[in-house]
Amino acid sequence: MAAKIIDGVRVSAGIREECKKRVTKLATHGVTPGLAVILVGTNPASLVYVRNKIRACADIGIRSFQYEFPVDAAPAAVIRLIAELNRRPDIHGILVQLPLPPHFSIASVLSTISPDKDVDGFHLYNVGGLVIGDTVFPPCTPYGVVKLLEYENIPIEGKNVVVVGASNIVGKPMALMLMQREATVCICHAKTRDLAQFTILADILVVAAGKPNLILPQMVRTGAVVIDVGINRLPNGLLVGDVDFEGVREKASHITPVPGGVGPMTVTMLLVNTIACAERRLAVPVAGSAEIAVT
Repeated sequence: MAAKIIDGVRVSAGIREECKKRVTKLATHGVTPGLAVILVGTNPASLVYVRNKIRACADIGIRSFQYEFPVDAAPAAVIRLIAELNRRPDIHGILVQLPLPPHFSIASVLSTISPDKDVDGFHLYNVGGLVIGDTVFPPCTPYGVVKLLEYENIPIEGKNVVVVGASNIVGKPMALMLMQREATVCICHAKTRDLAQFTILADILVVAAGKPNLILPQMVRTGAVVIDVGINRLPNGLLVGDVDFEGVREKASHITPVPGGVGPMTVTMLLVNTIACAERRLAVPVAGSAEIAVT
């Protein structure tokens, strides 16, 4: 029997409806959540991602502020802008679209963002908070993965989880968030030998390696939950994940598609973090602000 496909578009839509209610509640207090998006250069993928984020903000009532710099912009100019945005009360979240040009220090730029406005969850304070389970804003992609698992009522506690990919953006925070939910977590990466000996043990397999068709059916345990975070464009223009979708879906119990799986959740959790920041600043007890309900 083929796996159940986890529909990230549907789950995302449910969360966004809840977001609209929270934005409406904030409006009764004269507050409109504001998100500043900073883009350096004209990377085609980044342009698409920023456009999607701006459109998503508009759809639920978040005010967006877009700032664009040329690819040869001085890092100091971007840092000065971030410092100004940190002080602005109408800006609740600040996002710097990655990647940045090679002459930028990503760490220096991200560390300039106030932890209270770091809605991407990349500041060292928020990353460190994941270790002790007390981060202000969880990184959006891992946060979205957890919400997908919750929506499908997939138990995490006590499960063997294998995360393929050890990036600071997805792999490492994903592992920490699942450990907080008492999963037994193994992280694999580019130097892992005989990857299949690890993936075959997973009750939940999260793949974020950026390599198309890295995970083949023989590498997956029958009945496993497979979350494909990868997004790769093939020479023919087709978008695929890191998992052989058609093959693995015949063995897994649940699987996310690419596109339409984790991707929509990443943008949605950015909206959730931005609204949460506005609520924190206002200190209004908004129903559902701690846990996001999906229908």
